[in-house]
Amino acid sequence: MDLFEDDRREVPAVHAPLAERMRPSTLHEFIGQSHLLGEGKLLRRAIERDRLTSMLFWGPPGTGKTSLARIIAKQTNAHFVSLSAVLAGVKEIRAVIAEAQQQRLRHGKRTLLFIDEIHRFNKAQQDALLPHVERGDITFIGATTENPSFEVIAPLLSRSRVFTMQSLSADDLGHIVDRALRDPDHGLGRSPVTLEPGAKEWLVNLANGDARTALNIIELAYVTTEPAADGTRLLTRDHIEEAAQQRILRHDKAGEAHYDLISALHKSMRGSDPDASLYWLGRMLEAGEDPLYIVRRLIRFASEDIGNADPQALLIAVAAMQAVHFVGMPEGNLALAQAAVYLATAPKSNALYTGYAAVQQDIQTLPTLPVPLHLRNAPTGLMRELGYGKGYQYPHNYPGHHVDESYMPENLRGRVYYEPVDEGHERLIGERLRHWRRSAADQATDGHD
Repeated sequence: MDLFEDDRREVPAVHAPLAERMRPSTLHEFIGQSHLLGEGKLLRRAIERDRLTSMLFWGPPGTGKTSLARIIAKQTNAHFVSLSAVLAGVKEIRAVIAEAQQQRLRHGKRTLLFIDEIHRFNKAQQDALLPHVERGDITFIGATTENPSFEVIAPLLSRSRVFTMQSLSADDLGHIVDRALRDPDHGLGRSPVTLEPGAKEWLVNLANGDARTALNIIELAYVTTEPAADGTRLLTRDHIEEAAQQRILRHDKAGEAHYDLISALHKSMRGSDPDASLYWLGRMLEAGEDPLYIVRRLIRFASEDIGNADPQALLIAVAAMQAVHFVGMPEGNLALAQAAVYLATAPKSNALYTGYAAVQQDIQTLPTLPVPLHLRNAPTGLMRELGYGKGYQYPHNYPGHHVDESYMPENLRGRVYYEPVDEGHERLIGERLRHWRRSAADQATDGHD
């Protein structure tokens, strides 16, 4: 079979998984996404009137992206071609374009090209689509689970309307499950099957907004449960749990969920919420996130958001990294949990972060003057003759091991980068700095007198 085909051809129900058999064939049968497909909504009107422009369906797995494309295939008067980005390449795209041109010349038909998992196309493959979308040779419909802002090239994205599809609600999943249990032609309704009280709610919980997951679970539970003497099957919560094995946690180590979750963890720790910090940490670890990636972010957080308000924070984060290296996972999860809670409850300061950012800005924008002579070493006679090290005051020779001295280049004298906050250990650092600055100001006043 070719990599692309007209999706009007039905898959024989008897050979397909339940999730495939139960795909809706009309907008009336489609469940969920009412914000896009409710009566009078833009997308619904465009489909019903066959006035489609290039578009992208973006949403989690099992929310109806491919099913909606197949409904469009049945309702449109255009020639409809489907490609899978997993299998297709530039060669297949060119073949589709050639076919689209023939359809327009011979039959006056436009072509709708549906590409599933468009995020798997590289830049060159997406570039191959662009001129044909611009010229109107094809109307492009893409489906992706990844944020198109990152995974679809900007020119193609700008020529497509993005429709965001949401995880299905518990009610939506419940309706889908009920339909599968009742339907005698495509579902499990040929022989009586019921779910015991609480089993459907548990199934919906385990499916986590994914219709395909829900149908796969119930199908496995159905085929592995022996019918009673009268031919009926009763599916219990235990049957559902055994078929599911564990709850499906949506996570992609390179995709948007990855960055959303680490952002939630970082912001929860910054907001000093240990409970939320533990939750988002657990979401990442239980979904299989690389623990070393997490601990790298904890180390960064310790300096960026705590700094010298609690110098122990960086030590705790580095110790968590060493613990993960030493004991591995899952044993290392508690070391990460301990670090996350410590960081969340520590006093906060971003003084180091803002100070270093100001340093970076000055380095990029101001002249880089040489190191003042008195700060240079003078290991040779020539260097001493040139004044290297001349006038340097050794702080340990002075009371309090401090002396008023200028250590900045001439154009940055008086510039302050580090402003400790009045929290934790930085309160003591601030008091010390204020004392030194007052002493310097007093000495300057005495010198003027």
